[in-house]
This record gives sequence, C-alpha cells and structure tokens, in this order.
Amino acid sequence: MGINNIINLLGGLGLFLFGMKYMSDGLSQVAGNKMKSLLEKLTRNRFKGFLLGVLVTAIIQSSSATTVMLMGFLNAGIMDLAQATGVIIGANIGTTITAVLIAIDVSFIAPFCIFIGAAIALFSKKQTQRYIGQIILGFGILFFGLKYMSGDSAMGVLKTSEAFQSFITKANNPILGLLIGIVMCSVLQSSSASIGVLQVLAMQGIMPMSFAIYLIIGINVGSAMPLFLSAIGAKTNAKRAAVIYFLFDFVGMVIFMPVAMFTPYAHWLTTVSDKGAVQVAAGHIVFKVVTAVVLLPFIKTIVKISEKLVVEKEHETNMRFQYIDKKTSTNQFSTALQIGSEVERMAKLVRENFILACDGFLNADISNQRKIKENEELINWLNHSISDFLVTVTSQTLSGDVSEYLGKLFHTITDLERIGDHALNIMERTSAALENNIGFTNAGLAEFKEIYDLDLELFDHSIAAFVNKRLPDDEEHLLHYMEDRIDALTIQAQDNHVERLREKKCHTSSGVIFTKALQDLERVGDHSYNIAWAARKDKDLIRQI
Repeated sequence: MGINNIINLLGGLGLFLFGMKYMSDGLSQVAGNKMKSLLEKLTRNRFKGFLLGVLVTAIIQSSSATTVMLMGFLNAGIMDLAQATGVIIGANIGTTITAVLIAIDVSFIAPFCIFIGAAIALFSKKQTQRYIGQIILGFGILFFGLKYMSGDSAMGVLKTSEAFQSFITKANNPILGLLIGIVMCSVLQSSSASIGVLQVLAMQGIMPMSFAIYLIIGINVGSAMPLFLSAIGAKTNAKRAAVIYFLFDFVGMVIFMPVAMFTPYAHWLTTVSDKGAVQVAAGHIVFKVVTAVVLLPFIKTIVKISEKLVVEKEHETNMRFQYIDKKTSTNQFSTALQIGSEVERMAKLVRENFILACDGFLNADISNQRKIKENEELINWLNHSISDFLVTVTSQTLSGDVSEYLGKLFHTITDLERIGDHALNIMERTSAALENNIGFTNAGLAEFKEIYDLDLELFDHSIAAFVNKRLPDDEEHLLHYMEDRIDALTIQAQDNHVERLREKKCHTSSGVIFTKALQDLERVGDHSYNIAWAARKDKDLIRQI
C-alpha cells in the first residue's frame, strides 16, 4: 500500500467524519428544541426513557452527544441519574442507524445530496432552512467519503496486499481484535465512524466476520472514551453518566466475548446476508439490543454502582456553580437549562434575604444579619459569574429561541441582584434604628407589612412566570395591578407618615429610616415585575425600570 493510497484513504475518512459531524450538528439544530422539550418532560418510567434515548440518538446520530447532553440536564437538575440511565441505554441502540444506512448503501445519491444541500445552505434566507441544507449536505459528504474510502485507490488496494491478506488470514486472536477496536474508536472518537470503516473493509471482502466480531465489541467499549474526556474536571453526576455509559459497553463485552469465542455466533451473522457491510451492521445491532435488554431491569443497580465508583465530593465554598458545568456546555439547549437553573438558585437566595430582612425590620431583630450578608455575597458572585458565562455562550452561534432566552436572562439576573441590594438596605436600616434606639409606630409597621406581603406575592408570581417561560395576558394584567397597588400603598404610607410627624406621633429620625425602607419595598416591586415581563415571548416588550 503506497503513500498515494494512504493519502486517498485518509482523505476519504476525513470526508466521512466531517460529513457525519456536519449532518449531526444540523440535525441537533433543527430538532434541538423538540429534544429539549421531550427530555424536560421525561418521567421516571425507565421504558419511556429508553425509547426516548433511542429516538433522540436516531435523530442526532451520536450516542456520545446524547450522553453529553444528558450530563448538562443532570447538572441543571432536570433529571436524576435513574432517569438518565434509561436514556443512555436507549441512546446506545439509536446510534446503530448510521450502520444500517451504510449497509443499505445509498452512496449513489451522494453527489445529488451535496449539490442540493449546498444550494439550500448557501442561498436560503431562513436559519432553519440552512440547517436542513446542512443535514442534506452532511449526508452527501458522508457517503461520498465512504465511497471514496472504499475505492480501488484507497482501501481497495488491500485486496492485493500480501501483508494485509496474511494478517487477516491469521487474525483469530480475540484479545487482539478487542484492542484494535478500542484503539480505533478512541482515535476516531465515534463508534458510528469506526463501524463505518469496518463496513468499508467488509464491502471489499477483506474483513472476515470471525475477526470483525471482536473488532465490533472493542469499538463499542472504546466509544466511552469521548465521554471520559468530556467528564474530566466535570461535576459528579456528569462523571457518573460517563461511567454508566461505559458500564453498558463493558457488560456487553462480558456477554459477547464468550459467545463469540465458544459459539458459532460469527458464522450465524454471515447467514444474515451475503454482504459484509450488512453482517457488520447486524453484529453491531445485536450487541446493542441484547445488552440493553439485559441491563434495562437493573437501572437502580447501575446507578448505585456509578455512585460507589464516583463519590460525591464535599466543597469548601458556595462560591461555585451548582448546575452550570463548563465541561459539558457543548450543547446550547442543555447549557441554557443549566443557566436557567443557576438563576433559579439565585432567585431563592434573593427571596430568602428579602424575607429575613423584612421580618427583621418588623421585629426589630438583626440576628440574621450574618446570614443575609453571606447570601448577598453569593448573590453578587452569581450575578458576575453567570453574566461572564452568558457572554461566553452568546458569542457562539445560537438558535433564535435560545439566543432570545439567554438575552432575557441578562435582564433577570440584574433585577435579582438589585432586589438583593434592597434587602440588604432594609437590614442595614434596621441595624441603624437599633443602634440609635429608634422605634416605629404600630401603624407604620402595619403599612410596611402590607407592602412587604404584596411584594413577596408579586416576586413569587414573577419567578414562576420566569421558570415556566410564560406570562399570559391575564397574568400580566394581575401582576401589573399588584405593582400599581404597591406604588399606591407606598405613596399612601409616606403621606400617613408625614401626618404622624405633624401630630408628633413619631420622630423625624425614625421618619428618614422608615421612608427609605418604603422606597426599598417599592423598588423591589418594580424589579419583580421586570422579571415577570422577561417571560413574555415577544422580546421587544422587555422593559427595564
């Protein structure tokens, strides 16, 4: 095999890998929102999760990509490990679709797909149409590379290579086949691509099934390598998901190595079809399906094993992301969910601080002062860190819905941070009042509590709208009324306070603190309403007060 043959082989392999990745990216963009919606609605039913894994991976054609996406959803708190395990098992079956397409051999339409796909991708004005063009173009490049790789100027020359023929004739060592398969998949970073290369060799009649079966097993074991690389430095659940993926293929190896060595299994596969590519595809599918059937009833056991292998680490500080995992932020939809979960975490801290501060004001109590300051420090850290991460994510190419949602998150975290500031202000005003032996009238405290209760109700409604990404007109009208009511009550309370000053029922020094505390409450209402407004679908309606 000369240098020209090697160059042609590498060129065909490059086209094959690029076409697969390009097609997969296009499919992910087109189907991304639907996949996200399906995964968000995932139930604990292991069978539904299994079917969902098959469907999603059949669409995006990468079990590794599906599992990386699941890592993101795990970090975002959308699902737990038991739910993710069912999807991972299904994903291993969904990835066999590429092998089926290669076995059918539709390479004759590759040039037509390249022309049509390129035309749509280059000249369409709509983003979705360009993604569809990308899918068609990637499909054409994939099969064009496959055809080129299997040609006489590339792998075809192996038919006449005495060295290769001698190796294949003597290749009956199961461990050697297993190791070659693991290395092949680790290098190519794709089990689908590795099986595709194996199918090309089988098309040429230079890969006997008696040896190919061990390569198939090795390729499946090696398919966990990209996930282990993704999980380096990742959060605990992401590492456990990678372990679960590996456990699937490891159990498959334990099952099929003895079967291949001590039964006529390889011979049986040759009876499926006289085409080598079909035989390889059949061996790949049987490996995945049988392993899935064996493991599906033992999801809880698999989860427990992964938890024992990857122990939860104790962190010394809260100044870290709980849901965002930069190591698994390759999928824009799971990344958006992670950021949303982190913002929800920020909202809970803000709510806690607001309640502690207002209750402290009403009861002349600053015992929670330290807790409020600690929360405020974390709120500020989250504000800056989420903003920095959003800048990084939004610099990438995003779909319209994701881009709009992330843009709204900028506004939301700003409003949350400002509500946190007002909570801190109220706590400091309580502290100042206590230091100077300043008290407030019962009437004034009752007015404060009425506005505070309404603020809290408005905040809770607003966060619910943000979480659900939905603010219907009737709900918006209600929240608008509540904000107007807060404004009116604030003005009325200020007027009542002036009247009490005239009647000398309170002191001027208490009036300054009380008036500023009322202003803090009024601003909390404004920012809460902003958060609800960001849930509107029509992004041009976002306002900032």
